Amino acid sequence: MEKHPHTVMRRKDREITDRTEIDAIIRSEKLMHLALVDGDMPFLVPVFYAFDNGALYFHSAQAGTKIEILKRNNNVCFEISVDHGFIESDEACDFEARHRTVIGVGKALFVEDATEKIKALDLIVAHFSEKTFEYPKTNLERTAVIRIDIVSIKGKKHGL
Repeated sequence: MEKHPHTVMRRKDREITDRTEIDAIIRSEKLMHLALVDGDMPFLVPVFYAFDNGALYFHSAQAGTKIEILKRNNNVCFEISVDHGFIESDEACDFEARHRTVIGVGKALFVEDATEKIKALDLIVAHFSEKTFEYPKTNLERTAVIRIDIVSIKGKKHGL
């Protein structure tokens, strides 16, 4: 992967450098925005995800726009944000976002190992239910699980 332009944060006073805090932000959410590139056209999609051992997982149908793009180009950028809100100002252009945000880049890989696939699905489902589920073989075959191996990650916070 080429060097990403998001390597140096302009506002050092807002940068989160503690990886434990970055991981806590990732673990606290259910939804991330995933940016893909198809030739010279960006594609952005929200996905439910799970985080485990420094990797992100999401699931999808076996076909569709994001799957076709990932087959051609597995470079991705992701964004996870919490504590949304704004800081009001008396000046029109001085309003600011209140947030903690994680942005990273990585490589998306299709998970083929059934054990890893089931573990990832269990982690995703755990965000929504305390129940445990069985995954019939036909459902597993129809479901794509994608792991994002994180190459670079940054955290930023403001207004908290």
